[in-house]
Amino acid sequence: MAVVWSVLAQLLHIALMLAAAPVLTGVVRWLKARMMGRRGAHPLQPLRDLLKLLRKKPVMAENASAVSLAAPYLAAGAAMAAAVLVPSFARGMAFAPLSDLILVAGLLALGRVAMALAGMDVGTPFGGLGASREMSFAALAEPALIVAVLSLAILAGTTNLDAIAGAFRDSALGLRVSLGLAMVALFAVAVTENARIPVDNPSTHLELTMVHEAMILEASGRHLALWEYAASLRLLLWLAFLAAIFLPLGQAPAGAAPQWWVVGLAAWAVKMGGLALGLAAFESAIAKMRVFRVPEFLGAALLLGLLGAVLLFVSTGLT
Repeated sequence: MAVVWSVLAQLLHIALMLAAAPVLTGVVRWLKARMMGRRGAHPLQPLRDLLKLLRKKPVMAENASAVSLAAPYLAAGAAMAAAVLVPSFARGMAFAPLSDLILVAGLLALGRVAMALAGMDVGTPFGGLGASREMSFAALAEPALIVAVLSLAILAGTTNLDAIAGAFRDSALGLRVSLGLAMVALFAVAVTENARIPVDNPSTHLELTMVHEAMILEASGRHLALWEYAASLRLLLWLAFLAAIFLPLGQAPAGAAPQWWVVGLAAWAVKMGGLALGLAAFESAIAKMRVFRVPEFLGAALLLGLLGAVLLFVSTGLT
């Protein structure tokens, strides 16, 4: 029976992540608008926009190759696969053995490469500009992610996200300075991966500051819908990833009956709402930094993550 519950929980998790991604994006936009004294669009507006774009045929540039055709599907597929592997309301789901942090990082990198290739494929100046900036940021963001993952792996003895969440939920790891440093590093990487303020502004079209938007300027129709949906999925999976590690309370235990799922779903919704509120408040309180300051921002995240891993390695080695 436990196997049946794990499969059903996995199917519910997939449906939840796919449906909640555009809603989360709409909630963050609505909260930011309210904090700035504006009425704001309805939280379901991103979902409506996606449905409208999916009904439209994409318009391709004359010199576009197969890269521009395949890249949106590859990016959306990689984001979906990564979102499926990040636990939400329950542990011990059917894909839990595959929920490896290194695999999730690789899927995110695959989507990033697909977007960069799509931005350079047509040969527009803005596309190449955004692609070069994106890959230069990734050169620092990915090492910061890896060293933060290293800290979690040293503590839990594995890179499996489900096992790490279980170790945190059981309070077996305790409060450590290294975990705080890893959390700050992961937050900085999450901001960069999702093209959020202060690294990038997802709502701007100012040519000199665009990063993410510059690479999808040529996209339209269902291709644009796939790019936007992939961005929403990345935001959701990062918030779910941070919640699973640092806010694991409320998750249904492995093999639990469906009545525990209700508690897990309610706790997960509260955590996502709280993180969305925190993200909206953070973006409303600060301004976007200059593009040339972003490497310093990510370099600080890398150093914090490395310092946390070194401190943890030394402390565990001494004990």
